[in-house]
Amino acid sequence: MNQNVSNAADIADLKLRMRGFINDRVIPEETTLLAGGDAARDAMAALKTDAKSAGLWALGHPEELGGGGLSLMDFAYLNEIIGRSHFGQMAVGSVSMQDSIMLHRYGTAEQKAAWLDPLVAGDIYPSVGLTEPEVAGSDPTLMQTTAVLEGDSWVINGHKWFTTGANSAAFTTMFCETEPDAQRHGKFSAIIVPTGTPGYTIDRVVRTMGDTLGSHCEISLKDVRVPAENLLGERGKGFLIAQKRLGPGRIFHCMRWLGQAQRAFELMCDYANRRYAHGSLLGEKGEIQRYIAESAAEIQAARLMTLDAAQAIDAGDEARVQIALIKFWGARMLHNVIDRAIQVHGALGVTEDTPLALMYREARYARIYDGPDEVHRMTVARRLLKDPVGNAPW
Repeated sequence: MNQNVSNAADIADLKLRMRGFINDRVIPEETTLLAGGDAARDAMAALKTDAKSAGLWALGHPEELGGGGLSLMDFAYLNEIIGRSHFGQMAVGSVSMQDSIMLHRYGTAEQKAAWLDPLVAGDIYPSVGLTEPEVAGSDPTLMQTTAVLEGDSWVINGHKWFTTGANSAAFTTMFCETEPDAQRHGKFSAIIVPTGTPGYTIDRVVRTMGDTLGSHCEISLKDVRVPAENLLGERGKGFLIAQKRLGPGRIFHCMRWLGQAQRAFELMCDYANRRYAHGSLLGEKGEIQRYIAESAAEIQAARLMTLDAAQAIDAGDEARVQIALIKFWGARMLHNVIDRAIQVHGALGVTEDTPLALMYREARYARIYDGPDEVHRMTVARRLLKDPVGNAPW
C-alpha cells in the first residue's frame, strides 16, 4: 500500500490526480452513498479499491505504516481537495488519521498489530469516547466515566455521547477517570474497548439536524471488562493523549472545510454566471459580486492560516495559537461561504437538488466540535494578552 510519496515536487501531480478522483469518482456516487444500505457499502468498497490502485490511499499516514508519509503541510494541500466531498476522507483512507497517529505514537506492539494495521488499510474504523451528556464537553477534565483495575482487567462504567462512528467502529478509545486522587489533568487514562464487549451498549444514534447517515452515538458502559493491556499509553496520561490527538485533528478539519467552501464557491459562481433575473445575469449584479469577492478573500485567508498552522506543527511547534485562531476563523468562513452560495441559488439552494443544504447543516457543527468557538477565542486571547509579542503567530 505504501505509495513512497515523500518529495514535495510530487504534490502538484498528486493534487491534480486527487481532484480528478474526488470530482469524477466520489462526487458522482454521493447520492448512492447518502442513501445507505448495501448499494452504499458496495460503492464505498469500490472507491477504496480504486483509490489504492491509483496511489491515492492513506497519503497522510506515516510511511512506516504503509501510508504516503506526507508532512502535515503537504497533506493540507490534498485534504482541501479530499474535503470537497462529505465522503472523500473515507474513500481515500484519511478518515482514520487522527486515531492511527494516536495508536502509532502510544500503542504497544500488540495493540498496533490488532488495531493499527487494519485501521490504515481501511478494513476497520475507530471511534473515540470523550464527550459526556452530563458535563461540558469543552472541559474534558470534567469527565465522569470511570475505569477501575481489578486483577488483570479494567472495569469501566459511564455514559458517553457524540461518539462518532461507534455504530460502525471496531473499537472505541474510551477516556476514563482512573486516578481519582491525582491533579485534574492527571486523572484520566485512555483504554481501547472493542465495541462488541459485553456491557458496551449503543443506546441510540442521536438524530442531528437532518443527518440521514446517523453516526453520532450515545453509549452506556456498565461493568465493561477489558484486559489490562488495553491501556493506551501510560496511566494518568489520557488528557495529554487527547490533546495530542485533537491538535492536528483540528487542522484536519480546517483543511477539509476549505474543500467544502471551495466547492460551494464554485457552485455559487457557476449559478451566478447562468441565472438570469431582473434584466441581467446574477453575476452582473453588484451585491452578488460582493458575495463572490468576500468569499474568495475569506477562503484565501483561512487557507493561508491553515497552511501556517500545519507548517508550525511540522517544525515541532505545538502551534496552540495558530490552531485556536484557524479553528474559529475557519468555522466562520465555512458558514459564511456556504450561506452566500445558498442565497445566490435562492429557493434552489435550500433543496436537496444541490449539495448545499447538507453542507450548510454540516457547517453548523464546525463551531462546536473539537472545542466551541467561544473556548478557542478565550484561550487564544489569554495567551496573546499574556505575551502579545512572543505568542503572536507572526
